Formats: sequence, C-alpha cells, structure tokens
Amino acid sequence: MNTDLRYPVGRFHQAGPVTAQQKEQWLSEIEELPEKLKAALDGLSDAQLNEPYRPGGWTVKQVAHHLADSHMNSFIRFKLALTEENPAIKPYEEQLWAELPDTLDTPVFVSVALLTALHERWTVLLRSMSEGQYARTFFHPASKQISRLDVALGMYAWHGRHHVAHVTSLRERMGWQ
Repeated sequence: MNTDLRYPVGRFHQAGPVTAQQKEQWLSEIEELPEKLKAALDGLSDAQLNEPYRPGGWTVKQVAHHLADSHMNSFIRFKLALTEENPAIKPYEEQLWAELPDTLDTPVFVSVALLTALHERWTVLLRSMSEGQYARTFFHPASKQISRLDVALGMYAWHGRHHVAHVTSLRERMGWQ
C-alpha cells in the first residue's frame, strides 16, 4: 500500500496498448467494486462516515457518494462514445457535487445500492463490447484530452480501487474494526 494518503494505490498510468489480460482484470474490478465498497463501509458509525480520509480531504461519506456520481458520468460517457463519433463529454465540478445536500444528507448505502445497479448494467455493456468499440473515443473539453474507451475502462477500475483504499486505509490507520 502506498503511504501517500491522497493516492493510496498510486496514480493511474497506462503505457502502451491495453492487453486482453488487463482488460479482463479491469472488467472484474468494475464488476466487484460495489461489494468492495460495501465491505469497506460496513459497520462504520455516522461519526466515522463523517471523518475525512485525510486532512483536508473528503469525508468517507463524500467519497462513497462521489463514486456513484463519477461512475454514473462514466457510464454515460461510454454510451455517448459508443453512439457518436468522438463526442465532447460534459465535465462536472466534483468538489461542488460533493458539497450538495444529496451528498451530505443521504445515507451512504443509497449510493452503494445505486453503484450495485449501475455496475450491473455497465458490466453487461462492457462485456458485450468488441475490440473496435473499445477503440472508440470521447473528448474531454476541460483537459483537452481524447480518451479511448479501453483506457477509460482502466482509469475507472483504478478509480474504484483508489477510493475504496481511501476508506480501508483510514479504517486501518484509525484501528476501526
């Protein structure tokens, strides 16, 4: 485990073409994320859910809701890229979303249920895609980057690991069983 509290599993980096083995690993991670998040959150009190995972960072609750927000956006980005030629996606203000009432006032297990249903649908879509479909792209206007769907798959598999590790590393540091 990385000792950087902000990036406990390191940063995402993909060098070279995506291999079939990488893609299968990432698909499994996308599929398993809701259960891993549920396990990471299991038994935490309201006070623990409102604890930041690092000084100046989001609370555990904000992290859980952010995963749902982010992965809903990603699912839509995949569908746009599969049905349009290199569409420009809609960026959003993650920090501001994390401060909205639905994030602050909704129990975390609502987002776990949302992620469970979302990832079930997303996994069906991802496992049905051809190599040509994984080569499709979308354009991110904020970063000015074109992203291939196979690399975006890896980034979102990492994203899930990254945020679950925020919760599990906090639990470990705090001695929360």
